[in-house]
Amino acid sequence: MYDILYLFKGMLVGLMVSIPLGPMGVLIIQKTLHKGALSGFIAGMGAASADLFYAAVAAFGLGFVINIVQAHELLLQIIGGIFLIVIGLKIYFDNPIRQIRQRRQGRVSKTGLLGDYLSLFFLTVSNPITVVVFMAVFAGMSVFGESSSLLGEVLVVAGVLLGGGVWWYTLSTLVNIFRKKFRLRVLITINRVSGMVITVLGALVILSAFAPFKNLVIQ
Repeated sequence: MYDILYLFKGMLVGLMVSIPLGPMGVLIIQKTLHKGALSGFIAGMGAASADLFYAAVAAFGLGFVINIVQAHELLLQIIGGIFLIVIGLKIYFDNPIRQIRQRRQGRVSKTGLLGDYLSLFFLTVSNPITVVVFMAVFAGMSVFGESSSLLGEVLVVAGVLLGGGVWWYTLSTLVNIFRKKFRLRVLITINRVSGMVITVLGALVILSAFAPFKNLVIQ
């Protein structure tokens, strides 16, 4: 029974990492507003899966992975920033009318959902700071106690995915409820604003990769 506590600790960590509304949260809200709750939730699970990867690296002490991430930290951060800028511009110039018509006609394809998942996964993975965050949280919260077991580590990592999933499901569901009250003009405005926000965040991510702008790193 005590081992189950590791699962709840992992869920708490997953919630703590997911709840702050960074660029990933803005993207998931935008996808929910224009494509529905399922698209938002699937995209959220992409981000949660990336958190799962970095949580596993931190929990199991996969030194070779950490070394690779650190060695390519600058490149990963720049790539992630470029992806955010491209996605931000795409959202800004997207036509929400076409998206709404496709959703009403039931044309949300599996390919589209897979794209939602993979885009958020790779964007989240491209932020190498995440593994440092998990290592700090695990240590600060004494997640594993004085002595850790393989089962405990597995349950913590699984809890991180579950906690993230719970949050993204809750967020996408709530946003979807309010989405139905938005008029088309409001959705167009949201598209423009979220596109600009994500583009600016992408630029900040790139700037934060260089020494003079290190304090601009976005978690």
